[in-house]
Amino acid sequence: MQSSLISMSGATLQDFSLNAFSLEIDDRDFEFLRHVVGQNAGIVLGPSKRHLVQGRLARRVRELQLGSFAAYCEHVRNSGPEELVVLINALTTNVTAFFRENHHFEQLTHRMLPEAMERNAVSRRIRIWSAGCSSGEEPYSIAMTVAEALPAGQAWDVRILATDIDSHMVQSAVDGVYPEDRMNGMPLQLDRQRRWCRRGTGPLAGMIKVKTELSRFVSFGVLNLLAEWPVRGPFDIVFCRNVMIYFDQPTRDRLIARFAQILAEGGHLCLGHSESIHDPNGPFRPVGRTIYKKVKKVAHG
Repeated sequence: MQSSLISMSGATLQDFSLNAFSLEIDDRDFEFLRHVVGQNAGIVLGPSKRHLVQGRLARRVRELQLGSFAAYCEHVRNSGPEELVVLINALTTNVTAFFRENHHFEQLTHRMLPEAMERNAVSRRIRIWSAGCSSGEEPYSIAMTVAEALPAGQAWDVRILATDIDSHMVQSAVDGVYPEDRMNGMPLQLDRQRRWCRRGTGPLAGMIKVKTELSRFVSFGVLNLLAEWPVRGPFDIVFCRNVMIYFDQPTRDRLIARFAQILAEGGHLCLGHSESIHDPNGPFRPVGRTIYKKVKKVAHG
């Protein structure tokens, strides 16, 4: 990979540490960065996000010992995909908790899983995708729900794919270690914590780790939803919550069409609380709060 060498004659690390706090991003550099992120991750950064970009990237400019955002933009141009990953990670907002938007997990128990089990009674195979899994609380919440809902004594082949564009978040999800307060407000909090997690002691007091018997349901990977999907499906259930709010409408429409292709007929798509599908002629019909059922076959491209 090509790398850039930045000359810093006459400057010291201390100089950059002090000056980083006064770094400002100009119009040209902001336009370049928002274009790069939009083209590669589909994230729309409007003018109101300028200060967010400046704040999130100032640390990276400091780490690289660069004196300006202009120098950082040049670094992005010359560094290949590695710095692009760092850039996207820095600008991705990851806010999550166990059983966030709990109505989806209630409907997973009472509607989505029973329908998937009926549809797959012969194969006994169920596939679920957490697309935009952040640090892993969502797929682990799905795994808890599935493990508790499956009939005792019946063997089902259940796999949960969990992906995110942020490689740091995916690694945190694989580790499965969280502050204990991430479970605050979770339904059946004490019972579920005892059943599915181990509590930390000593230096890890106040932390919990997901047990292996739960994590075995879940496979994690880094995936950009706007790139090729190395998954075939069909999936019975897709969670893609609070991801599309970062995209413009044409990108949302394309993503929904791709989910329709990879979902089984009768499968379900769960969106975030501020996301929706408004296409009466499309393949999805609302069946609950931000829950959509695929009711039509779609052509595969």
